[in-house]
Amino acid sequence: MKRISLILLTLLAICGNAFAQAGDTSVEMADKLRADGKIWVVVAVVAVIFAGLAVNLFRIDSRLKKIEKDLNIK
Repeated sequence: MKRISLILLTLLAICGNAFAQAGDTSVEMADKLRADGKIWVVVAVVAVIFAGLAVNLFRIDSRLKKIEKDLNIK
């Protein structure tokens, strides 16, 4: 669990740096999506994808722990 928390914290730190862009750059597509209110659909889809990946990783981790326990691997 510590390892997963550390990985998520590292990814969060990396993503924070990715959004540190200059204020004068403007993306026309993003402005249009924001104006129409559709940007929230994009945000929701990305959030669902990341949530699905996180759930999948937790399931794989629990399966591996069970297999390691059965095989007495440390």
